[in-house]
Amino acid sequence: QAQLVESGGGSVQAGGSLRLSCVASGYTSRTNCMGWFRQAPGKEREGVATIVTGGGTDYTDYADSVKGRFTISQDNAKKTAYLQLNSLKPEDTAMYSCAAGLRLWRSGRYQCDFRYWGQGTQVTVSS
Repeated sequence: QAQLVESGGGSVQAGGSLRLSCVASGYTSRTNCMGWFRQAPGKEREGVATIVTGGGTDYTDYADSVKGRFTISQDNAKKTAYLQLNSLKPEDTAMYSCAAGLRLWRSGRYQCDFRYWGQGTQVTVSS
């Protein structure tokens, strides 16, 4: 059972930046993709970014709402995934959680079948 622990959340003003980290432990060898999700009060969970390793290459995907502002990356040696949040907006306020899973090929591209989830870290952006 893989375990995921997020950190790096906090309160910032609009236009600010944060860097979220997600450290994986346990049966991490069974996972080859990671992602970040967020959920604001009263809203459904939203997929923010995904990173999938395939053929020695990292493939990334982003929600339209964060493209150009957020960047997902990973350090396999440290078993850590990161989410760099730039140009933050009040509507980015949410609980951010990371997830890990197994790579699959679907609809002509790599996707992630998420199996493990962290508890989350809160991001609050004030105007």
